Formats: sequence, structure tokens, C-alpha cells
Amino acid sequence: MIGMSVISFIILLVISIVVSAILHFGFKYYVRPGINSFISKVVFGWIGAWLGSPVFGYWFEGVNYEEVYYVPAILGSFAFLLLLIDLVKSIKSPPAT
Repeated sequence: MIGMSVISFIILLVISIVVSAILHFGFKYYVRPGINSFISKVVFGWIGAWLGSPVFGYWFEGVNYEEVYYVPAILGSFAFLLLLIDLVKSIKSPPAT
């Protein structure tokens, strides 16, 4: 997946945009509101989608393009974004007393 094609990059980008939009605009799940937060979600969602297949596995042989398997890429994008948002929220919030 290091030397991926342009089509693979665009597929991961579209997955990232859709997942980020669902989390940001649909569920209002963000650290800060605004377009900058959404764009950073798209970047980190792409990384999660890129890592999705190597981490979660290569599922559904017919539902893929080259080495981009759609279901693990979607799960990877969701998981990475949820992990990062929770991590930043826990760092920003004051400790409970």
C-alpha cells in the first residue's frame, strides 16, 4: 500500500470524507466546531482508512480495488477518528476531582 495508485488514493479520500462528514456534521462528534476541524478529520480519516486493511484484514475479496478493501477501510477510518477525538478530548478536559 506504500506505492498506491491515484485511484486507490481517491477511494481512500472519499471514504475519509464520508466518514468524517458523518461524525462531524451528522453526530456532531468533534473537539471544536468548524471547517478546520472537519478538514483535519479528513486527513486523519484517510490515514485510518489506509491502515484499515492491514490492521483489520482483507475481507470480502470481491469488494475491493487493488489492495483497498472497502469494509476494513471504513472501519479503520471510524476507529482512528474515534480514537483521536477521544484522546484529544481527554487531554483537553481537566482531571476529575
